Amino acid sequence: MQDFLVDTYGRKISSLRVSLTNRCNLRCIYCHNEGENNSGKEITVDEVAQIARIAARHGVDKIKFSGGEPLLRTDFEDILRALPDLRDVSVTTNGTLLAPRAQSLKDSGLDRVNVSLDSLSPDRFDFITKCPAGYIERVLDGISVALDVGLTPVKINMVYLKDVNEDEVEKMIDFIRGKPLVLQVIELMNFKGAFSYHADVAALEQKIKAKADKFVCREMHRRTKYYLDGAEVEIVRPIDNSEFCMNCNRLRVTSDCKLKPCLLRNDNLVSVRGMTDEELERALRHTVSIREPFFKSLSSHIPGKGKAKMPE
Repeated sequence: MQDFLVDTYGRKISSLRVSLTNRCNLRCIYCHNEGENNSGKEITVDEVAQIARIAARHGVDKIKFSGGEPLLRTDFEDILRALPDLRDVSVTTNGTLLAPRAQSLKDSGLDRVNVSLDSLSPDRFDFITKCPAGYIERVLDGISVALDVGLTPVKINMVYLKDVNEDEVEKMIDFIRGKPLVLQVIELMNFKGAFSYHADVAALEQKIKAKADKFVCREMHRRTKYYLDGAEVEIVRPIDNSEFCMNCNRLRVTSDCKLKPCLLRNDNLVSVRGMTDEELERALRHTVSIREPFFKSLSSHIPGKGKAKMPE
């Protein structure tokens, strides 16, 4: 019988989210840097492989890589080839460097990609990302090539921004319709002083629900997925969502090789650099034992009352 990693709230860890770098070639107005604030040496191929191998012994079968921009790591293919056999290996990328590497990433073991694309308008895209003109074409090319080589389903991450892209959801739905694409509309969280762009995702969700052919509610983050005439749309609402943390099965790894129990906290990181397998296994168990929901639910499934406030 497999010895799973289970925290004191009964949540089993089955997924790792590994940040490969703090570096990025864009400067998005809302970026939260995966909750990181470090300048240490970037995690190595061997360190990623060791963490993944030990975690896989205890039921972890899914890894998502992120950044910064993970494709700035020229050794990303080496990292993928060093992983144990897993059910699902994916990456979240801004897409600007994806097209020329999509095939090699697929050949190295990557299953699928999430691509950040908040607007189909070049001017709006440039405003959001603070990038040189023309980068949106790189992203669109990256999505196209990812589809061609089978890095599917390609998930499009669209952060919903007040007075910026609120009117583009229908256009984005048309963009994904009939293709192996999934649109994830994501509520803006309060990072980097960008909360003035927070838009009413609840009202948007009601409009989408009214048009949907069917919908299902995912256990993870209490997300609802809507199906609209050949288009799949998922709403991600972390704010005022008492169940957002309830079924979290994810443990994070920072780009400087620390275990991170929660995206929204940096006061309980556990460094695992230079550890033996046995030491790393103990560190994994300890890190899981100190996990707690950032948003505490009133549900009987999770002890405690009330919800934590968003960070200032």
